[in-house]
Amino acid sequence: MPKSTFIPAADHDFLVWFDHFLANLTPERGVAADNLTALKSASDDFHAKTAFANNAAATAKQATADKNDSRRLAESLIRAEARRIKARADYTGGLGAQMGIEGAEYTNDLATSNPNLIGIDQTGGKVSLSFTKYNSEGINIYCQRENDADWVLLGRATVSPYADNRPLLQPGKPELRRYTAIYMLKDKEVGQFSNDLVINCAP
Repeated sequence: MPKSTFIPAADHDFLVWFDHFLANLTPERGVAADNLTALKSASDDFHAKTAFANNAAATAKQATADKNDSRRLAESLIRAEARRIKARADYTGGLGAQMGIEGAEYTNDLATSNPNLIGIDQTGGKVSLSFTKYNSEGINIYCQRENDADWVLLGRATVSPYADNRPLLQPGKPELRRYTAIYMLKDKEVGQFSNDLVINCAP
């Protein structure tokens, strides 16, 4: 019977295996000195590159978390200030539109409407998707990852936010995901698909 490859696929397992392999290489076993030197050099290099990659992934994860915290603080301050401005006696809708603090009016006609998706990367493949369902029953959420040939239905969301908790296709490697959504009413998709939302998922 054919055998599987003896070299482990996962980097961590490969490092452990490589160290064990080197420990058993001796000139007495017919290993040439030049070959042993090259193997030890390759081991040292892979150890160093793996450590650098792990540190970079940890740094990226922390940077994303810090960015998300910063946005939440900024949004909180913005909303508080907008409420104060709207509470003034001289406030008008025109002023609000000029300042960009008036939301778009929603039409009750779902047949011509499309959802507005907002996504926050929570690292490790987890993405939080927020939406407003208005008078629909919810939305169907679709996603397309880098290796997907077509859109994949993730499921129906009736409560916001929706959590996409799928792991990264390749652990430790960032990936781009495209999301879109459409309203559901009486168990049927209605209206238009939302604009594509692109999220860069950090490790």
